[in-house]
Amino acid sequence: LKGESQDRVSREKGSGGVLGPDPWFWLILAPGFPGRELADQTAPARLHLKIVGKIDEDGDGFVTVEELKAWIKFAQKRWIYEDVERQWKGHDLNEDGLVSWEEYKNATYGYILDDPDPDDGFNYKQMMVRDERRFKMADKDGDLAATKEEFTAFLHPEEYDYMKDIVVQETMEDIDKNGDGFIDLEEYIGDMYSQDGDADEPEWVKTEREQFVEFRDKNRDGKMDKEETKDWILPSDYDHAEAEARHLVYESDQDKDGKLTREEIVDKSDLFVGSQATDFGEALVRHDEF
Repeated sequence: LKGESQDRVSREKGSGGVLGPDPWFWLILAPGFPGRELADQTAPARLHLKIVGKIDEDGDGFVTVEELKAWIKFAQKRWIYEDVERQWKGHDLNEDGLVSWEEYKNATYGYILDDPDPDDGFNYKQMMVRDERRFKMADKDGDLAATKEEFTAFLHPEEYDYMKDIVVQETMEDIDKNGDGFIDLEEYIGDMYSQDGDADEPEWVKTEREQFVEFRDKNRDGKMDKEETKDWILPSDYDHAEAEARHLVYESDQDKDGKLTREEIVDKSDLFVGSQATDFGEALVRHDEF
């Protein structure tokens, strides 16, 4: 319960290799996204035979950025669909084709309501209030019973324009420790890095401080308001699948011709299997044909 509810929308911060910081990309991919721990379990030959041919849509023997981007978007959509289907079965308790707030609350928080002071000290009541607020936002017709589409918007609000305000609000509530309605520099850094007695900050933290001053805090008032936070986690001018595709090609393209051979991908199989975006590892384990 705790992990699933807490991790429904995840924010991964910090620098993303050659791409730079990209917190919004990880909103799409919850922490349970399959494939991250499978690099040691999969053989390059299987990667070669089962996956690369599927990505190479025109069958010319090369994988381009566009083909890789299309695969990434497909993998993301499939993961979201399967996550919703899995949770739908556990929450549509009366099997009427809707998930009401009462059904979701009882399935997710039922035993917490019976034990309001759990041993782990986590504030489940506060989480339930946040879930109810998000559920009502996703429930377009206001009948407190979610259709499959509304339930998807509840579980994956980053996928829906009308839900983006709640993503920003929840992010600010998580990071704004002093409750002033803004995210200042120390709150911004504190959300991604804990000094824990270290005398010197790592270079990436110093870079993040510069990012905050130069790019996040657009009006230079020393803090991020709602719009500035939205620009940070939901940038409108950034194609995240394309950025990941370009990153993978950049790292794997040995002859620098702008496209990948099967051999180049196999040589970097650990990179592809470890990518949260590509779903390579899960595809190899499942042996599915998409």
